Amino acid sequence: MSILAQPLVLPCGARLPNRIAKSAMSEDLGDKDHLPDERLRRVYARWANSGAGLLITGNVMVDETALGEPHNVVVVPGRGHDALAAWADAAQSGGASCWPQVNHPGRQSPRTLSRQPVAPSAVELQLPRKVFAPPRALQASEIVDIVGRFGRVAGACKAAGFQGVQIHGAHGDLVSQFLSPLSTLRDDDWGGDPLRRRRFLLEVVRAMRAEVGPGFPLGVKLNSADFQRGGFSEEESMEVVAALEGEGVDLLEISGGTYEKPAMAGRGAEVRASTVAREAYFLDYARRVRGRTRLPLMLTGGFRTRAGMEAAVASGAVDVVGIARPMALEPDFPGRILRAEADDSKVEPRRTGVNVLDGLLEVAWYSYQIKRMGKGLDPDPGVWPWTVLLKLGWESVVG
Repeated sequence: MSILAQPLVLPCGARLPNRIAKSAMSEDLGDKDHLPDERLRRVYARWANSGAGLLITGNVMVDETALGEPHNVVVVPGRGHDALAAWADAAQSGGASCWPQVNHPGRQSPRTLSRQPVAPSAVELQLPRKVFAPPRALQASEIVDIVGRFGRVAGACKAAGFQGVQIHGAHGDLVSQFLSPLSTLRDDDWGGDPLRRRRFLLEVVRAMRAEVGPGFPLGVKLNSADFQRGGFSEEESMEVVAALEGEGVDLLEISGGTYEKPAMAGRGAEVRASTVAREAYFLDYARRVRGRTRLPLMLTGGFRTRAGMEAAVASGAVDVVGIARPMALEPDFPGRILRAEADDSKVEPRRTGVNVLDGLLEVAWYSYQIKRMGKGLDPDPGVWPWTVLLKLGWESVVG
């Protein structure tokens, strides 16, 4: 039996049936009230039978006024329980566990959605396009309120029947912003040194654990580094990992990068220097952090082959491999890997040849495949990026 098919018992006692997880991709398929509808149920019913042992959803936001995409799902306790429960039932109908990824975008809320987003400090994103408005700094009372929202959303997800939750602490969203010395310039209880910068994440963990109890899986997605000069470093990331182990986190997913340095998408010199043939972008970090923690580790970024996945788990560096984009194109990919019916995922998006557009259009290309599945259709790997742009519209691509 492949090592990928072996179950994993988490510290809380919950059991994952195998070592392959669908990592989060933003579906942007909430309805007009930001609730999951039949489209999300169709997508997750399909992934429920993919063979993956764990499904982590795209962004589930804690505040209707703070969105990363126009159609994010937003959980407001006391509202939409039946819709959430139907989503959980569909996602877990094939034996996998499904964990909503709970998030707040902070300053990474497009200006079409937030004229003045909030952030730890009033530091604007350093991007060439004026997609994001300058943020204002959160007041201490607002930070406490957001922490409470994370906790209440976790409780609502448990009540709806989901079998775990994950905190999105990577890729430059609000938790990641608090961790970075580039985006947190405040000098109070929530910033000023590494210990205070990580307080927001630890308080969110505590609030969520208080709501869900000790026997319910609680995960965190964390950057190995931001790959920005003077930003969140690998050494500081390892210190955060140690703190998370002390808080009783059950699964740590390792990723890296931000909108400003998109290492998580496999772009940039940082990734090219740390990977072979595009696989396991952050495996070197996982090997180093393994020596400092007993937390179960999930590694996401670049996995495309059965050999690469098996080698990562067999090495002991990680316990779970996360795959995302291949599942937008080959929704049964994990099962075929586990049954040794496939060796790799060969499908890649078509390129326009215009570098400044290709990054945006690649994200839209995968999003288009998910939306096709939401309509009950098969993915269409042959569709050209410009066709996707025409079908989705420019606003949906740039946010």
